[in-house]
Amino acid sequence: MTSGERRFNPPPGWPPVPNGWKPPAGWSPPKDWAKPPEGWQLWLIDDANDGATFMASLESADAPVQPASESLDLNRKPRRASTLPASSETRLAELEAENAELRRELREGGHSGQELIQLNDQIVLQEVGIYRYHHPLENAAAYLPRLQDVEARAAAMIRDGHAIEKSNMFTFDNSLARGRKMSDDLSKLMLRAYNAESENSIRTLKVGNVQTAKRRLQASRDAIARLGTMMQMRISDSYHALRLKEIELTADWLMMKQEEKEREREERARLREERRVEKELAEQRAQLDKERSLLLQTLETLEAAGTTNSDLAQRLADIDQAIADNDYRAANIRAGYVYVISNRGAFGEGVVKIGLTRRLEPTDRVNELGGASVPFRFDVHTIYFSEDAVTLETELHRHFAARALNQANSRKEFFFATPAEVREVLASKVGNLLEFSEEAAATEYFQSVGLWPAGMSAKS
Repeated sequence: MTSGERRFNPPPGWPPVPNGWKPPAGWSPPKDWAKPPEGWQLWLIDDANDGATFMASLESADAPVQPASESLDLNRKPRRASTLPASSETRLAELEAENAELRRELREGGHSGQELIQLNDQIVLQEVGIYRYHHPLENAAAYLPRLQDVEARAAAMIRDGHAIEKSNMFTFDNSLARGRKMSDDLSKLMLRAYNAESENSIRTLKVGNVQTAKRRLQASRDAIARLGTMMQMRISDSYHALRLKEIELTADWLMMKQEEKEREREERARLREERRVEKELAEQRAQLDKERSLLLQTLETLEAAGTTNSDLAQRLADIDQAIADNDYRAANIRAGYVYVISNRGAFGEGVVKIGLTRRLEPTDRVNELGGASVPFRFDVHTIYFSEDAVTLETELHRHFAARALNQANSRKEFFFATPAEVREVLASKVGNLLEFSEEAAATEYFQSVGLWPAGMSAKS
């Protein structure tokens, strides 16, 4: 048979045909004959000059099934396919049938009941939940030497030929040397594809979601093992584990870097708040000192005239007390106001914010929170002054920690709780509360909800 000649290739289960047999025009196999495996090529072109036929067989493995009558159309140009020795052709047919069955199982969820690999970030994040560090280190900078070490080890494994495993006994065209050359070339191609997927997984890695990247890399490894079955080709366990570690370290580094930035932002906000409080206290102290000086002069004048004024004397006593309170607030950084507020229009019912401020006017802080970042103003349920407001706020946060809206960031202060529940816990820690409102007026919300576009439902 000359190179490039077409020959009929009956699939497994079909009766043998004489050499050179060609079906007549319009012929189709009987209905009781076995259906050809998915991707089976009924016509082959003999071409033993290079390894292109083997690659064509790999490509055809993923081609859709052709109806028998269509595959036997003599006017259609057939695909190129492998022309391995007769024994290899039989083995190739078995492998193609096996791959077809594997693809069917993957589409249907697998014979073991496993589902297809889920790569949707939102779904995977919900499945995984709170991010856990794979390799906990002190700070983000500590991850960089680890990543450099992993990259160096991966490069060494590639250089030493330990990244991908393959058979050295594969023959092509009855030649062991040509078979090894084909195995080497194909293994380089497969490893390049695997490394490209690894780099892409790292490049597109999102903070907090490492599972998607790891599943993508595992899917790439599985595909290489499936396509390289004939040559026993697969990414080695040690190299795959090293690449997975690189993804984990990168994910940890991204998460640690984000947490450090968050802490820096909060620290800057805390320092701004402290400077603002210090300025307010200093201005109040200067005003009190000025008023006290004027009162003293007035009282001294009255005393020199032989008269007194009880109201001025009481006012002086009040100012002295205010000065003492001012000095205490300036010296005691833990003193401040714990507030409980809600915003039904923004967060719905049953959600409160428990926070702390050291402002002289704590309502200023509440008004800031109800600025442009939310559609409605916050309702105040209580503003309670405590000499150790830091501890009181911490205890309240700890009590409602399991009901925090943001379970991934404990520094956020919103909780699934009613004002009545917070009041009960707060009262158990500080005693009776003189002022606490369990109801939220939500004035702006109720004024607005009736004018919303049709179909926009109110929060409940």
